[in-house]
Amino acid sequence: MEVPVTPERRLLPLLTGGRARVTCRYRCGDQCSQHPPNTSDNAYFGQVLEQVLSRRGLLKAGAVASAALAVPALASREAGAAPGLDFVPIRPNTEDAVVVPEGFQQQIVIRWGDPILPGAPEFDFDAQSPEAQEGQFGYNNDFCALLSLPDGRRLMVNNHEYVTEEFVFRGYDPENPTEQQARISWAAHGLSVVVLEDRKPVIDPLNRRITLTTPFELRGPAAGSEWLKTPADPTGTRSLGTMNNCSGGVTPWGTILSGEENFHQYFANAADVTDPVAAERLARYGVSGGATDRKWERFDSRWDLAQQVNESNRFGWIIEVDPHDPSSTPVKHTALGRLKHEGANIRVLDDGRVAAYMGDDEKFEYMYRFVSDGKVKPGSSGLARRHNTSLLDSGTLYVAKFTGDNPTEIDGTGTPPSDGEFDGVGEWIPLAHNDTSFVDGMSADEVYVFTRQAADKSGATKMDRPEDVQPHPKTGRVYAALTNNSDRGTAGKAPADEANPRNTNKHGQVVEIDDDPAGVRFTWRLLLVCGDPDDPATYFAGYDKSQVSPITCPDNVAFDSRGNLWITTDSSGALGFNDGLYAVPLEGSERGHVTAFLSVPRGAEACGPVIEDDLVLVSAQHPGEVDGANADNPASHWPDGGATQPRPSVVAVGR
Repeated sequence: MEVPVTPERRLLPLLTGGRARVTCRYRCGDQCSQHPPNTSDNAYFGQVLEQVLSRRGLLKAGAVASAALAVPALASREAGAAPGLDFVPIRPNTEDAVVVPEGFQQQIVIRWGDPILPGAPEFDFDAQSPEAQEGQFGYNNDFCALLSLPDGRRLMVNNHEYVTEEFVFRGYDPENPTEQQARISWAAHGLSVVVLEDRKPVIDPLNRRITLTTPFELRGPAAGSEWLKTPADPTGTRSLGTMNNCSGGVTPWGTILSGEENFHQYFANAADVTDPVAAERLARYGVSGGATDRKWERFDSRWDLAQQVNESNRFGWIIEVDPHDPSSTPVKHTALGRLKHEGANIRVLDDGRVAAYMGDDEKFEYMYRFVSDGKVKPGSSGLARRHNTSLLDSGTLYVAKFTGDNPTEIDGTGTPPSDGEFDGVGEWIPLAHNDTSFVDGMSADEVYVFTRQAADKSGATKMDRPEDVQPHPKTGRVYAALTNNSDRGTAGKAPADEANPRNTNKHGQVVEIDDDPAGVRFTWRLLLVCGDPDDPATYFAGYDKSQVSPITCPDNVAFDSRGNLWITTDSSGALGFNDGLYAVPLEGSERGHVTAFLSVPRGAEACGPVIEDDLVLVSAQHPGEVDGANADNPASHWPDGGATQPRPSVVAVGR
C-alpha cells in the first residue's frame, strides 16, 4: 500500500552558523574560506554562447537529437508516493540520533575502532595505538559499497576520508601532536574491507585495512613521469598510501573505485619551494603556506615539500581496489587525471567500452569524463578480471563545457528563464589520449599530473563544487551533485550562469545530463535547485514546491531498483537542521518530488548511501563536530549513548 507523502511544513532555522570550524579545518584545510585556486579567466555561459554554434547547429553537427534525449512523459499515476517511496517523510530536526520514518528500524553495522582483522583488540578510546588501528575499522567512514559473495554473505567496503584529531585524542594539542598520534591517524585513513553476516561484521580472510602506509601501484600513461618520482620511489611507479578518500563507485567487474580529494592540506612548506613553475602548480591545487595543521612533516619528510617536492603529486588520483583479493596491490589510475576527486562511476557503452564520470570537488572546478580504449570482457574468470582491471589505463580524458539556452535571462537570483527550466547543451573537450596531449603547451604527462591547469587552458566551465557524478543504471543519464559555492558572483569571481544560476550559492543543485558517451556532445538540465521550498530561488523539476522536503547541499547520489534518485547532504548548516538522505523520483508525475527519508546525528554528515529493496546503508561521518566540542567536551554521544565519545559509524535501515 502506498502511503501519501505529506511533509511537515513550516521550517524555521534550528541552528545558527555553518559547518563547524573544526570540520572545515581537518576535512579540507578550511578551503572554503580561502581564495579558490582556480584563477583562470575561462568564459562563463553568457560569453560561451556568443562563441559557439546555436543549439540547432550544434545538434546538426553531431549531437544526439534532443527529442530522443528528453525525459519521456509517462502516464500520470494516481496521487500518492512513487513506487518504492511509500514512507512519510521525516521532520527536519537537530537530534543526536539517526531519525528514520515510522515503520522502519535501524541498527549499527560497524563503528570506528571495531576490530576487523585477526588479533585486533576491542576498541578502547583511551588506549589507542597505531598497531590496533591498523586492524580496526577506520575513522570518518564516507563511501560505502556492498557486494555479494558466493556463499550468500556480503562484502562491505568503506572509505575513511580524514581524521579529526581533536575528537580522537583527549587533551590533543594541535601545535604539538605526538608521533604516536600521527601514526594512529595514518592508520585511521584509507579504506576498510569487511565481511558481513546478518548485517554484522565478522573476522574473515577477506577482511582488509588499507592505510596511509599501504603500497600502491601507479599505472597508466603518467606512470614513471618525472613529476611522480621521489627519493622513496625513483621509478615513479610505486606510491605509499591513500588519503582523503571521499566517494567512489563499484565497477562492473566487481572492484572499487575511490577518489582522493583534499590532499592539499597534508603537505608542508610549499612557501619554501623556489622553482616558480613548481610553486604555481602547487598553488593551483591549493597547496600553500608553511607548517600544516597536523604537523606530520615533523615525523616523516614525505610531508615536507621543501624536501620532497613531488610527493603531493602522488595523491589526487582515482584508486582501484580489488576487495575479493586481500593480497592484491591497489592501483592509482593516472589516465583519469589528477584533481580533488570526489569519486568515479562507470557506464558500459553499447560497444563494450567504458566511460568513467568524475567531479573535482572545489569551488569553480570542473566535471570530467574518461572513455576507455579497451572493451569489457564478460565473465568472472581470472583472465576476464585481469583484462577488465586494465581498462582504466588507456583511453581519452575529457573535461566538460556547458552552454545555457537562455544566458541573457540569468540574473543570479535563481529565477528560471522564460522557457521554465535551466537547460542547454554541452561539449566534452578532449585533454589527452594516452601519450598524446590535446592541450597547447602541455605534454601528456603534464596533462595527467596537472589536470586542473590543462582544463583551465581548454576553456572548461567553472561549476559549483562538482561532487558525486553517476550514470543512471537504466537510462544512462548522468546525475551530478553540485554542493554549493558561496563565492559565485562575488567580486572578481565568475557570475551566475544557467547551470549555476545563483550568486552566493549556499544550497547547491543537481544537474541531469543526457550524454552520448561514444561522442562529445550532450544536453543537460537542472533537476533540482536546492534550498527551502518557500524560497523563490529554488526549483524541483517543476514539481509543486509546497509538497517537497527542504534539501540543501547535495553531495552523494545513488539509485534504487525502481529508478529513483537518492541524495545525501553535506549542508554546512545552511538550513539549520541535520543532514540526511533524500529520495526523488525521476520520471512521471512525481518527478522532482523530494522527500526526506533519514537524518544523521547533530554535527554529522550523511555519506555513502547503499540503496537496496529491503536495506539502506548510510555512513554517519564526524558526528558531534560542532564548534566548542572536542574529545574532552563531546557534543554527541552517538551511537552508544550515555557519556560515550561519538564514533563515526555505518547504520542499516530496513522495514
